[in-house]
Amino acid sequence: MATPSRPLSTAESFMCGGLAACVAVTISNPPEVAKTRMQLQGELVKGGGEKVYKNAIDVLVKTYKNEGLRGIQRGLGAAYIYQALLNGSRLGFYDAFRREFNALLSKPAELQLASTSIAAGAATGVVGAMMGNPLFLVKARMQAYSPALAVGTQRYYKSTWDALSTIVRTEGPRGLVRGLDASMLRTAMGSSVQLPSYMWAKGQIVSNGLLGPDSPWTYLASSSVSGLCTCIVMQPADTTLTRMYNQPTQVLPNGRTVGLLYKNPLDCLWKTLQAEGPLGWYKGSTAHFLRIAPHTIVTLTANEFIIKLYRRWRDGPVES
Repeated sequence: MATPSRPLSTAESFMCGGLAACVAVTISNPPEVAKTRMQLQGELVKGGGEKVYKNAIDVLVKTYKNEGLRGIQRGLGAAYIYQALLNGSRLGFYDAFRREFNALLSKPAELQLASTSIAAGAATGVVGAMMGNPLFLVKARMQAYSPALAVGTQRYYKSTWDALSTIVRTEGPRGLVRGLDASMLRTAMGSSVQLPSYMWAKGQIVSNGLLGPDSPWTYLASSSVSGLCTCIVMQPADTTLTRMYNQPTQVLPNGRTVGLLYKNPLDCLWKTLQAEGPLGWYKGSTAHFLRIAPHTIVTLTANEFIIKLYRRWRDGPVES
C-alpha cells in the first residue's frame, strides 16, 4: 500500500532548490551580463558620460556580435555554483526559518504570517549571500570584462578557478569576501520579498478559485508577481553590489587591499546619487527585470516540479 509523502528535509529542499536555480540561470545569465555592463557604464560620471550601450538589448546584440555566444554567457560556470548555494539556501532553509520564527511568537508552524515570512526570506538570503559571495564576485568581474567594448574596471580570468586563485594571490584571502556587506544587503532585500510574494500570490490565486494549486499556470503567475516585486525592491542594492565588486583596488603598505572608489555600500549609494542622480541607482533596471523575471519564474516553477519528481522517486505512489 502506498504511504503519504513525508515532508522534505532541509538538506533535500536545499538540493532541489539548488538544482532548480541552475536550470534557471542558464536562461537568465545573458540578461545578467547586460545588467552588469549597464550598471558600470558611466560610473560616477556627471550626466552618465558617453554611452557605449544604448539599452539592454543593445548590450546583448553588440556582445554577441563582438564576443559570440561565449560573451553573452560570461561567468556562467561561477553562476551555476553561486545559484546552487544561494537558492539552495533560499528555498531549502526558508520554511525551517519561518517555522522557528513562528515558534518564537508562539504561533502555529503552518500559519503564514507576513512578518515571519519576510524575516525568514531575509535570513535565508543572508545565509546564501555569505556562502556564495566569492562566486558572485567572480561572476560579476567576468561578466564586466569585454575585449571589444569595455565599461568599468577590466579584469581577465581564464576560468572560475583562475579567478579565485588570482584574487587570493593579488588581494589576499580577504579579497574573496570583498563586497560581502553589499551582497548581504542586496540578497536580504530580494529574499525578503521573493518567496513571501510568491506564496501570497499563489494563495490568492488558489483561494479565489482562479486556478488549481498544482496547475503550471499557478506556478507561472505566482512566479511572475514574485519576480516583479524582487526587481523593484532589490535594484539599488544590486547596482551597489556590482560596483563594489568591480571597483579598482590598491594594496596598502600594511598589506590590506582596499577599494579605490567606495568604502562601503552606503558610500557607493551616496556617491552614485551625487554624481548620477537617483536614476543612477536604477541603471540596468530593464536588463535586471529581463533577468530576474524569467529567473524567478523558472526557479520557482522548476522547484515545484523537481520536488514532485523527487518525492515520486523517493516515496513511490502517494495515496490520494
